[in-house]
Amino acid sequence: MEYRRLGKSGLQLSVLSFGSWVTFHGQVDDSLSDRLMGIAYDNGVNFFDNAEIYALGESEKMMGRVLKKKNWDRTSYTVSSKAYFGWRGADNKPNQTGLSRKHLVEACHEALQRLQVDYLDLYFCHRPDRNTPVEEVVWTMNILIQQGKILYWGTSEWTAAEIMEAHMIARQYNLIGPVMEQPEYNLFRREKMEMEYLPVFRTVGLGTTIFSPLASGLLTGKYNKGIPEGSRLGLEGYEWLKNRNLLEGNIQKVVKLQEVADRLNTSLATLSVAWCIRNPNVTTAILGATKEAQLTENLKAVEVVGSLTDAVMQEIDGIMQTAPHAPTH
Repeated sequence: MEYRRLGKSGLQLSVLSFGSWVTFHGQVDDSLSDRLMGIAYDNGVNFFDNAEIYALGESEKMMGRVLKKKNWDRTSYTVSSKAYFGWRGADNKPNQTGLSRKHLVEACHEALQRLQVDYLDLYFCHRPDRNTPVEEVVWTMNILIQQGKILYWGTSEWTAAEIMEAHMIARQYNLIGPVMEQPEYNLFRREKMEMEYLPVFRTVGLGTTIFSPLASGLLTGKYNKGIPEGSRLGLEGYEWLKNRNLLEGNIQKVVKLQEVADRLNTSLATLSVAWCIRNPNVTTAILGATKEAQLTENLKAVEVVGSLTDAVMQEIDGIMQTAPHAPTH
């Protein structure tokens, strides 16, 4: 396993990590999540990602039960939560969502209880909140760090301008700014990581815990002939993912990409994950597997990165036609 520093912080994360979005409680039970997390940990994974909204809190409870049972040395792994959406679904009342100091503090306490840990290594603002001043967010996160409840804070799906505003406020008041961002990054979604965030990487430094490296499974090739039963894009409530990803043109690109994977003697999924972590601005790519074989296969991405020469990368760009281009005027 390779480890990378989280932005300019001293924290080192495994370049591949394990997350529970969609899968925990929705697709896997305690015994399977126990085995999957065990495989990840035994292969050097030291970051486990979660959020209050995942399965409306049940995902964190499941991960908490596994961590309790595993009884790993707490200093050997990092765990995260994210706050914004709340976990009560349609029953959310005012202040049970968003980034107000009230919700951020209460969501932190709830995550600690569900995960059965004393502190969160990483705590994310799951979306920007236009109704809460950024000063309030930065101050709140700083207080939580001083109280020892969180160690690092960051953002998810924020714009570069919003991240920089948080940094300017932190600098103004001598507070700790956001260390990491969790954007979507894969062969279909490249704009933020390859264009928008570049000035942030260069100036303040930014760790990234990218999600959906396989574009919700599209880059595994399993949707090339329709939607298999039990797969993520077939789940009730995730129609928006299906509608966004299952475009005929996308499938054709995936079919061509399979030829590159075959030539490199690897699976399409492993190639796609390796492609993500070849970007030096990716700290860690979060894997979300539902089968042991799937996870073991994806973990091989660390070995495949070396095969991705400049020529192979150009070939992939030629197939995908998704590389973002800077405006010419």
